[in-house]
Amino acid sequence: MDTASLFGFTLFFFLTGVKMDIKSAFRTTKRSLGIGIVSLLSPILVGAAVHETLRQPNEPEHIRTERLVGTLIEALTSFSVIACLLAELKILNTELGRLALSSAAVGDLSTLFLVRIITFSRHISSSPFSVLVRGVITCCFVALIFFVFRPLMYWVIKRTPNGEPVAEVYITATTMAAVGCAVLTHWTDRSPLIGAFLFGLAVPDGPPLGSALIDKFECFTSGLFLSVYVTSSTMRIRLQKWLSDPSHVKFSTIFAIATFFAKLIPCCIGSFLNFMPFRDALAFGLIMSSKGIVQLSHICTFRDNKIISQQVFTAMIFCILANATIVPLLVRFLYDPNSRKYGSYEQRNLMHLKPDAELRVLACVHTPNNIPAMICLLDLTCSTKESPNAVYVIHLIELRGRNSPLFIAHHNQETSTAASSFFENIIPFYEYEGNNWDLVTVKAFTIITPPKLMHDDICTMALEKQTSFIILPFHRKWSIDGSLEEENNVVRNLNCNILDQAPCSVGILIDRGRIQKWMKPSSSSSFSIGMLFLGGKDDREALTLAKRMAREPRVNLTVIHLIPYQDCVNVVYWDKVLDTEMLKDVKQNIGVLGNGCDIMYLEEVSNCGAQTIMLIRSIANDYDLMIVGRRYGVESVLLTGLSEWSEFPELGVVGDLFASTDLDSRVSVLVVQQQQCINVNRH
Repeated sequence: MDTASLFGFTLFFFLTGVKMDIKSAFRTTKRSLGIGIVSLLSPILVGAAVHETLRQPNEPEHIRTERLVGTLIEALTSFSVIACLLAELKILNTELGRLALSSAAVGDLSTLFLVRIITFSRHISSSPFSVLVRGVITCCFVALIFFVFRPLMYWVIKRTPNGEPVAEVYITATTMAAVGCAVLTHWTDRSPLIGAFLFGLAVPDGPPLGSALIDKFECFTSGLFLSVYVTSSTMRIRLQKWLSDPSHVKFSTIFAIATFFAKLIPCCIGSFLNFMPFRDALAFGLIMSSKGIVQLSHICTFRDNKIISQQVFTAMIFCILANATIVPLLVRFLYDPNSRKYGSYEQRNLMHLKPDAELRVLACVHTPNNIPAMICLLDLTCSTKESPNAVYVIHLIELRGRNSPLFIAHHNQETSTAASSFFENIIPFYEYEGNNWDLVTVKAFTIITPPKLMHDDICTMALEKQTSFIILPFHRKWSIDGSLEEENNVVRNLNCNILDQAPCSVGILIDRGRIQKWMKPSSSSSFSIGMLFLGGKDDREALTLAKRMAREPRVNLTVIHLIPYQDCVNVVYWDKVLDTEMLKDVKQNIGVLGNGCDIMYLEEVSNCGAQTIMLIRSIANDYDLMIVGRRYGVESVLLTGLSEWSEFPELGVVGDLFASTDLDSRVSVLVVQQQQCINVNRH
């Protein structure tokens, strides 16, 4: 059982190295650097003070060694443990999570450096030659990993076609090399965990190789081997032996509490002084003080080497157990990112945008298939010198094969492997900028993050960049012949989250093929846009966007006003007034709709949902793009009985009808939702 657990934990440490982004420790901020170093040094100083205060006369040397080891374990900040905790709490890509990860990376590397110095100083006086030999062997081993194995792995990545999985033979060879490194460090009287971990650091994280290794081994490593390792470790506890010595119980309790608060308080104060709210600062301090399986492995190693006694081993295991149980509960209570609204202090939508103001749009893409339709829609917004477009493009990638999320700003990024590997999906947007020089500004980003947390990055960027409109691709993909080809529920869940929390207006683009007719238009070509207007704030927002598109001479806009057969008693009077005012210049074809634009206004009457369906089916093939308001949760006689049959409530009733597979049409659809609320109490 011990052999199986050690093998499994060695594999876990290898995967930890694969997922760890060591570069984050070197591109960290001054705040992260300071917190990482202080979180290491303060428990050491407090632990030494407690030891000196409670030290007994004529204390044996091995007691001092045990307490030194205990101090180092309490001071250790494990990047892997903190990353797992953040992922479990679903705050990995929040501002708090990023600060904790970067601080933990600094603390982890600082601990490794400090331990090497202590080991070197203790052995240099007794056996300088052996220390020199070990140092040479270690340097050769690190050079072998990073200058031989790492280039070979990049060679494997180059041989793997883009988008294809890595060949099985390379996965097997990489794993065997990791096991070989573990055996090699064991032969040199080092822990096999060190060799596996260093080799894991050399593996390029993310797809295709890093993610393939994670997908292959993490499931049974975390689900089986780690359980065996924890079980075999805790089976070695002797509770009676620890409780039989009251003085040791007293020291262990005082020592554990003192070192815990020695780590918690400086981290809390450091973040609080940097304008973090007190509850967030306290949660951050708890995260940095968390303990887990990495600390458990160090304790077991020290016990195997007879550096610590059975009593100390038992006390430290119980400290880790208490920490791993209590800290996540407290952090969850103190920090709840889902309760925070991405509200702004002002209206950020298309209706309240001044005619000569810059239109700021956040465009999201997941795959290359999303790009052509997205660029067509951006081009249709008709940027001018008086009202240019500022486009922020986010290429969203699922976090796989690494622990920490990755954020790449391509317009600021120097040439690097990370940036260049994702840049090809961004190139068409920069070409769009070049084709509209002085009218469009593009800034592109690549974000690699867990799917459940993608909405946080999108909403945060929309808030920071003060965008008025977010464009999202629909989760379905249609083939050339019009049949349904692909459906991605991860994208659908993301769209729903953004609709609920977005700090500005949102549009979901359903690309069924016709919008790409706008690509490379000739001077004689025209593009037909239909806007189905039923009333309400979402429809008014959609009509505002349609008016902006109508400024393009090659665009023919038709506004279809669907009117109920009888006046609806549940219509809000103020909404009716705003709808009438909004349609006034459309009917008269004046104001912003002048300049020779081809505008048509039609009125259609309906008295039930069935007639509305017939109308939608009759007009669907008349246009290249339909623009509709979401109108989710709005009751109307025009849509009676249709909401119960909606397949995708996030599109609203009308948008769902246009996205249905029963609709035999290639018309593309844009479903618009106006900014839902303003949160004036946002922190």
